[in-house]
Amino acid sequence: MSSSKHHSTATTAVYGSDEMVRPAPTMTIPDEMTPPEIAYRIVKDETYAQTQPRLNLATFVTTYMDEYATRLMNESVAMNYIDQTEYPRVAVMASRCINILANLWNSPEKCESKCGAVGIGSSEACMLGGVAAWLRWRERRMKAGKSVDKPNLVMSSGMQVVWEKFCQLWQIELRQVPLSRERRTLCPKDALRYCDENTICIVPIAGVTWTGLNDDIEALDRELDEYNRATGHDIPIHVDAASGGFILPFVSPDTKWDFRLKWVMSISTSGHKFGLVYPGLGWVVWRDKSLLPKDMSFSVNYLGAEVTQVGLNFSRPASQILAQYYNFIRLGREGYRRVQQNCMEIARYCHERIGAMECFENYSDEVVNPLFVWCLNEEYNRTAKWTLYDLQAALQQSGWMVPAYTLPKNIEDIVVMRIVVRQGMSRDMADMLLRDIESAVSEFEKLQYPTASRLRYEKEERQLGRIFTH
Repeated sequence: MSSSKHHSTATTAVYGSDEMVRPAPTMTIPDEMTPPEIAYRIVKDETYAQTQPRLNLATFVTTYMDEYATRLMNESVAMNYIDQTEYPRVAVMASRCINILANLWNSPEKCESKCGAVGIGSSEACMLGGVAAWLRWRERRMKAGKSVDKPNLVMSSGMQVVWEKFCQLWQIELRQVPLSRERRTLCPKDALRYCDENTICIVPIAGVTWTGLNDDIEALDRELDEYNRATGHDIPIHVDAASGGFILPFVSPDTKWDFRLKWVMSISTSGHKFGLVYPGLGWVVWRDKSLLPKDMSFSVNYLGAEVTQVGLNFSRPASQILAQYYNFIRLGREGYRRVQQNCMEIARYCHERIGAMECFENYSDEVVNPLFVWCLNEEYNRTAKWTLYDLQAALQQSGWMVPAYTLPKNIEDIVVMRIVVRQGMSRDMADMLLRDIESAVSEFEKLQYPTASRLRYEKEERQLGRIFTH
């Protein structure tokens, strides 16, 4: 290359430009401008080594939307939801989405505007539900002249990390009900043993991310009703329905998990999971307006108008809200039912095929959400020369991301793999995945010596008194 310096221009071939032989900036902003097509290519090329989103079966997040939804989001990407004076119709559509969700979850509230809020993902929605429960508990205690320094929250150890973060930020004791091989979801009676007058709420999960199972919320509500009556406590339920909130109404409409239950006071969900919207959207709905503490609503005079905000964030994208409203219009109840039923059918198909393989054992006999986990068969595992971590690595070479991990505390000795089936996963793709799994297992069974991950696993097991032979 010539030693004389020259500037790239719009007519310079992208891979003939100076920028392509320089390292990408990592610490400081470049001194000079870069033509847009070259800057685009540099950033785009950075992503090539990653798993393609639709082959990522680890994530719950939506990786496919139709072209009209994508167009709508692109056209509204510059809109800030909080600028309600400039974009008042976005706020109207957000309110309509809250109404639709509240009615989907059988809200008893008799008014045209239901009580809810929009969040950036279900994590913010969970926190809003938790904060509301904490403030209500705090107000009750203060009116009764009691201390407010020892609040606690009860849920199973199959929780998402957002609840640990919530409890840490608001200084609330997190009481985790252990799971076990026998009790793989939250046991209502066990949960109540962790409760007392300082419990701000119990949080069952509709769609446990670790296993794909559902806590029995109806049984919990029944047990809690007797407990509250006997103790005089007023402990509510907040349902973490990050996944199940968009699954249960369509695939199991008769299951009582929502506002049909007496003690369910709030529900949170993720619009960007099975709500079928690209990342950046969560929702929380309260049973009625009396359950949303006034301290959570902040009003500011913004650009000449009074704007009331319920949320941990202020500015947030409007495009996801428009996309959610588009989905409600485009798909309707029937469309959502078909999409979710197809996801369930493919998940059950994969569950059956994987469970039929000699080396594997499904963690649960049934599939209640479009995801499931499996482990190595106990007998096969005694002499295997590989682990599920090796299978994860092998599948990743074909572009698939199928995670292997240990289950929560108390059952962390169980290593599982998980498949999440989302919109965009076809039967043909499932067959390709299954063939890749079978092919990888076939190669593993030819191994003469244990893999590095297997040796680590056996070392840990020997420390627990178990012996493996090959």
